[in-house]
This record gives sequence, structure tokens and C-alpha cells, in this order.
Amino acid sequence: MQINRLFEIIYLLLDKETMTAAELAEHFEVSTRTVYRDIETLSQTGIPIYAIKGKGGGIRLTENFVLNKSVLTGEEQKKILQSLHGMNAVREEEIKPLLSKLSALFGGEQEDWIEIEFSSWNAHDAVSKKFALLKETIFFHKKVSFCYNGANGISGRRIAEPLKLIFRANAWYLYAWCTEKKDFRFFKLSRMEEITALEEHFERRKIPDLWNKEEEGKRKNTYMKNLITVVALISPGKAYRVLEELDKKNVEKLEDGKYKVRIVIPEDDWMYQYLMTYGADLEVLEPERVRKNMIEKLKSALENYI
Repeated sequence: MQINRLFEIIYLLLDKETMTAAELAEHFEVSTRTVYRDIETLSQTGIPIYAIKGKGGGIRLTENFVLNKSVLTGEEQKKILQSLHGMNAVREEEIKPLLSKLSALFGGEQEDWIEIEFSSWNAHDAVSKKFALLKETIFFHKKVSFCYNGANGISGRRIAEPLKLIFRANAWYLYAWCTEKKDFRFFKLSRMEEITALEEHFERRKIPDLWNKEEEGKRKNTYMKNLITVVALISPGKAYRVLEELDKKNVEKLEDGKYKVRIVIPEDDWMYQYLMTYGADLEVLEPERVRKNMIEKLKSALENYI
């Protein structure tokens, strides 16, 4: 955008004092004619900028020029720095220098109000390593190759153009253009293995509306058709999961410390897998068919150890 280029021209000249039109054109990947138009625009807005022709000449600001920070209120300056701190949490190498410059310009202290750590408490967390690698491929527009374990149990190697890392429903996903399917796809990081950054670069595609209301509505309708309410008892040892995963209005704490919960969930194989993650700390009370199915699945699992 031109406004961003105009601001950067000022910062470059404040830093380097003098630059030629050719140097600025190369830096911004535009023509020298565009650079001269930008200089004229800056001059018309009152910025004391001028060009000297001939050997040793160039474009420069008048001596002792200081960027007037009064165009922004104190509150606006504070919000800019707060926003940059948020970006600094994920793009430190790019944002930190700009953050320092603007903090000095605005004459205020940097308020370090947020810290984001993408690794888990587990020192051997594989998702964090995947996250770091994919972050680099997104920034440098490099294709990635990986083995993906689909929800249907079928595994296969994919090549994709990574576009965004997304956190939703307690899990990380890569949003990318799949070269095999010729379409945009979500890939769950926990199902991605043997990720390799390829040397092949790609032209970044325009990302469609990720949360298209019509598509979200279709998915919600499909989800709602299979919903059932499971009533269960959960032991005090899993209190942290009860508090993190379940709606408080569906939780009742009993006198013996146990929790009687109502879990609204679609009835499918995943439901049983989820319930079984509680192990001996969960007992299904109803529906009766779900209780019987749980008994059969637990018996089947026990056979692996007999």
C-alpha cells in the first residue's frame, strides 16, 4: 500500500539521510517514476523532503527534521505499541526492531503486556516443533511435504502451500492449498508427520472466508443431527478436565466430591474414544445403550492385556 511505502521512505531517510531514487525503487520494487510521485506526495503534505540532482545528490529530508508524533494521541500511540507487542509474540525477529523505534519515537516505555509460548509443558512436544517449521515456510512462501494421517485411518503423503496456522477447538491446524486435491484444506498438526520444507516457492493465493457462515451452518446442522446427552459420573481426580472441557451449567458437584455431568456430544466412534480417555475416572449412567457399548469396548480393550 502507498501509505505504508510513504512512511517507510521517511524512516529510511531518517536512518540513512540520503538515498537515490534508484535505491528506493529497488528497495520497494517499484519504478523510479513511482518514487518521484511518492516524494511529491510527501512534499504536498508538508514533509520537508527534496531531491538534489547530479553526482553526490539524492533524496533527503531537511537537516534536523523530526517526525511529528503529535498526529497521534497518547492513547493511539499506546494502542499501537500494545498491538505490536501482540505481534512480537509470534514474529519477534520482524517486529522487535520496529517496536523499539516507535517506542523511542513516542517517548514511552514498552509495556510488555503479553507472552505467547507455543510449546507445551512437555519438553518433547512434537506439535511445537512442527509449528516452528511451518511458521517459517509460511513467511518464506515455501511448499511443504508431509505424511498425513486422515480421520478415515488412511495415510498418504501430501504437498501443500502453507497459508495460515489456526488454533481452534483446543488444537492447531495448518490451512493450506493442497496440490493433490487442488483446493484449500485444514490439516491437523497432530496428524502431520515427516514434515519437510521444500525449496520450491509459491505465489501466495488469496485466502477465502475461512468461517463462511453458510458452510458453518451446514456443518452445524450435520453436527446437531447426531447430538445426544450422556449423563456420567467423573471422579475428583479429573476435576481439571471437568472445568476445562464442560459447560458449568451441565456440571453438578456431589457430596462425595464426584461430578455428575451432562455431556452433549455427537454419537459416533469419536464419542466413545473421548469418553474412554477418562479411563476409570468416568462411569456412564445413561443412555443405557451407551453404557452397554462402553462396557463392551472396555472389555475388548482389556483383551489386549489378557
